[in-house]
Amino acid sequence: MAIGVRAWTGEIHGTVICDVCSDSSIGPEDHGLEGAEVAVLCITKSGEVLNYQAFTNLKGIYRVAETMPESDRWDVCLARSISSFHELCTHIRNSNSGVKFSYYHPSGHSHTVRPFVYRPASVPTFCI
Repeated sequence: MAIGVRAWTGEIHGTVICDVCSDSSIGPEDHGLEGAEVAVLCITKSGEVLNYQAFTNLKGIYRVAETMPESDRWDVCLARSISSFHELCTHIRNSNSGVKFSYYHPSGHSHTVRPFVYRPASVPTFCI
């Protein structure tokens, strides 16, 4: 990094959830999906396209972060769920749903993306 260039740090995070009963509401039976894949594409203020790939942790949380010169910071990003490796929850509720957002946060702040929700192929009997 050149002398006099201010560094900027940003973070994007969110969750991937299994809606066990496919009822479109988060209840005690629902849980975060470990190992789900999420892609985040960002265009910087200087026009560079950056692609990130993230996998969720035990609680279904994914996170991407970057430190770069202030002049190259993220401008617009798109987050999209790619896949779930969970044995039951493999159908994303809205398969074409990506979340596009402008990143206006100052250095050191983060943006939370709305949850990506998967559902099982068939609803368990305890939900009916």
